[in-house]
Order: sequence, then C-alpha cells, then structure tokens
Amino acid sequence: MKLFDVYPLNDIEIVKAQGSIVWDEKGDEYLDLYGGHAVISIGHTHPHYVSRLTDQLNKVGFYSNSVKISLQVQLAEKLGQISGKTDYQLFLCSSGAEANENALKLASFYNNRKKIIAFKGAFHGRTSLAVAATDNPKIIAPVNETDNVIFLPHNDEAALEQAFKDQGNEISSVIIEGIQGVGGIKVSTESFLQKIRSLCDQYDSVFIADSVQCGYGRSGKFYSHDYAGIDADIYTMAKGMGNGFPIGGISISPKFKPWHGMLGTTFGGNHLACAAALAVLEVMEQDNLIQNAENVGNYLSAELQKFEQIKEVRGRGLMIGIEIPEEFSQVKKNLLFKHRIFTGEAKPNVIRLLPALNLTKAYADQFLDAFSLELKGKFEKNLF
Repeated sequence: MKLFDVYPLNDIEIVKAQGSIVWDEKGDEYLDLYGGHAVISIGHTHPHYVSRLTDQLNKVGFYSNSVKISLQVQLAEKLGQISGKTDYQLFLCSSGAEANENALKLASFYNNRKKIIAFKGAFHGRTSLAVAATDNPKIIAPVNETDNVIFLPHNDEAALEQAFKDQGNEISSVIIEGIQGVGGIKVSTESFLQKIRSLCDQYDSVFIADSVQCGYGRSGKFYSHDYAGIDADIYTMAKGMGNGFPIGGISISPKFKPWHGMLGTTFGGNHLACAAALAVLEVMEQDNLIQNAENVGNYLSAELQKFEQIKEVRGRGLMIGIEIPEEFSQVKKNLLFKHRIFTGEAKPNVIRLLPALNLTKAYADQFLDAFSLELKGKFEKNLF
C-alpha cells in the first residue's frame, strides 16, 4: 500500500524537536517559525507537556464519554479562567473542522434556521459543512455543495447589513475568523466584528468566532476577536490547544441549553487530550505567553515594516503575514533550504509566520537577518 498523494512534500524528515528548533534525519538544525500550521503553541517537547502526557499515559490513556472524566472539568475551568469566559460551557472534540461543524450544527438547533453567512477568503475546515463555508471551490465536492451558505466580502459592513435586511430571519449563524489564516493573514476589523455582534443580536442569529488558528493567545489576546471588545456566542478552537496532540473544542455561551445526544464524539475530551490541553494552559499562564506573543510579534512586525521591498505586513501578535512581490516568490523556499527556517505561505505570495508563543527576540532576529539577506540579494540584482 502507498500513501494517498494529497500533500506536496519538502524532502526533509524531522526526527527531533525542542522549543523552536527541529532537527532532520541528517542532524541539520532548523528554526521553526511555522509550528506545523500554528499547532505548536508552547514549543516542541516542552518538559511540562511531556511530563503531563507521560504521567497520564501511565494511568489511563482513553475511556469514553460514558463515564466521568475529571480532567474535562479541570480543563473547562482553566480555559474559562484564562480566556475570560468563565460562564461559558465547553464541548470537546478532536479537530478544528469538527469544532466548526458542531458550532454550525448547534446554531441551527438553537434557532431552527439553515442559512450561514461566511466571507470571501474564509477557511473553516474540510468536513461537510465546514468546507461548504470555506471559500475554495476546488476542495468542495459535489456532495458538499449547498445553497445555505452566503459568501460576503470580508470587512464589508454595507454588504453584511444588506444580507441581514434581505434574509435576516433565515440566517442561523455568521462564522468568521478573527484573522484569516489560509486567506492570507487578513485581520477582521474591530468595527466589522462589532457590526456582526449587533446584527446577530437584532435577528437572533448566532455569532461563531472561528479561533482555530487565530485563537489560543496567538494574537496577543486569548481570542483575536477580543480586540473588538465583544463576546461571540460560540468560539471554536483546536491547533494550539494541544501543542500537537489532536484536540478541538467549542466554548458555548450560557444562552444555549444542552440536551442529551445533542452533540457527541468518540475521541473528544479523552484523558490524554485533556492532559495535553491542561499542560498548554498551565505553561501559557506560568510563562505569560500571551504577553510574549504580543511583545515579540509587535517587534517582528515593526522590523518587517522597514523593508521597502515588502508590499504589506499584516496580522497581530505571532500571527504575521508578509506579502511580497512576485519577483521574490523564491524567498520562502530559500529561507527553508538555504537558511533552514520553516515558514508557512498563503497563495499567491504571502509568507506566514506562526511560531510557538514563547518565541524569543533572538530567534526573531535570526529570521530577520536571513530575510534581509534574501531581499537584499534580490534587490541588488534588480539594480544591475
């Protein structure tokens, strides 16, 4: 049997990792500023994380949600405390797509409606309804197609108001990333998020804050939507939640009343997943990582703004998008193979930085030095 070939692969195998550094099978060292799609939140193989998981594995790794799991209660309490949503309720699952599926389903249960508003550039997952709300027709199979999703321009308040005016009583939910990730690190404006909140209140629609990539402290606040000073009805999360262990969840406002069988999962909230998630929150709290994400992220963004060759620097905290002209399209590849620095990308020419939240200023400078060499080399070539 061969692997189903759906991923374009770099010819590198990572066999060891620590903090923000990874090593390949040849022993070569790389700086990781991508964290496997924003998954590594507290650094690779953090000692407390490894200890938490090892201890739990030596007790019980898994049992179903048919019994009490006190780790789930502890996780809900810690998450409520650190996120500031102490009166919300937690449903645990295994991925970001599953979190968004359940959020959209819960919204429809709440108001018995079908219409969903999503936005151009959105990415919400690859499962049935999550992919239907994703702005990428190429990955939407015919079976996923539905007339229930309305795509509007991102940050267009007039278009949003018109959609509610026309179909407000049919709109079940509005789902939006606080910062679009796959869409190119595009920040949802504070006034736009506030407008969503007011219209959802007016029409009894559900505000779903997709925080799968832009949440968990990455932006410098726990949820990037928090910059708007509003509360969403449901927050979806995954990625950095488990620092590499598969876990997702939705944080649900008190206005939703659960009933047995309403939502369900096999692996969600298992013992190992909860141990991983608790370790992440404990390290985030102990080491003040949300503040570090803001500080180091602000430093990186400010330094990047100084490069005249860059078209635009976008994002917040340690979620940064660097839009570069077409003639610099090889920079990402050169960063990896010449400078041994992992970064991400968004089409067509955006470099994404999504490092661990404990990234140091020294590592930020290492990237800036390499990035400067690449731009300078290209820039000098253009002069002659």
